[in-house]
Amino acid sequence: MRDALVAAAFQLFLERGYEQTTIDDIVTLAGVGRRSFFRYFPSKEDVVFPDHERCLADMTAFLSVSGDEHEPVQRVCDAARLVLRMYNENPTFSVQRYRLTKKVPGLRAYELSVVWRYERALAAYLRGRFAGRRDGTLQADVIAAAVVAAHNNALRSWLRSDGQRDAVTEVDHALGYVRSAFGQSPAPAAVERQQERQPEDVVVVVSRRGAPMWRVVQEIEAAFERD
Repeated sequence: MRDALVAAAFQLFLERGYEQTTIDDIVTLAGVGRRSFFRYFPSKEDVVFPDHERCLADMTAFLSVSGDEHEPVQRVCDAARLVLRMYNENPTFSVQRYRLTKKVPGLRAYELSVVWRYERALAAYLRGRFAGRRDGTLQADVIAAAVVAAHNNALRSWLRSDGQRDAVTEVDHALGYVRSAFGQSPAPAAVERQQERQPEDVVVVVSRRGAPMWRVVQEIEAAFERD
């Protein structure tokens, strides 16, 4: 029934326009009652984005089972690919929705609110991984925003091509840019631990009291050369 409602809605959107289509029109074409519509969709806007709630739940679950063995930036990039997979399941529908959203400002605003929820999910995971870092919250929010921006840039490029370009290649390239910018350097805590493990070189020089400074410096340089 859910799929039937979505199919009926988009048929009418394409024929009449989004603003001219009512919920009554949708349920009539689908052959169901209004109560059935609201059982699946809180509003007409939600029928345009029927799969985002599921995708957000999948993303949250994916991030929740992450462990310390997962590099954080790589992990959020992989989480973003779940959104791509959702769009790529039905390219024709995705392209139709993209065209419709471009024409209706209200749908564009709704889509932005959905994108913000994805970004918050990524940022929440990164905040947990970066807890204790200096500027950890700032890093988490910046990286989450960068992942979303890179993913959406590639996704829109694919949608503008009417789904003809390789979506996976486009998104991989964009997310690779994020990983190269944020995912290469080790975490500060790891750097500190590594520094703690490295013994410091200590040089002891014995010199006569009253020796000229140039002689002391010469003896220090000689000691480093012997090392």
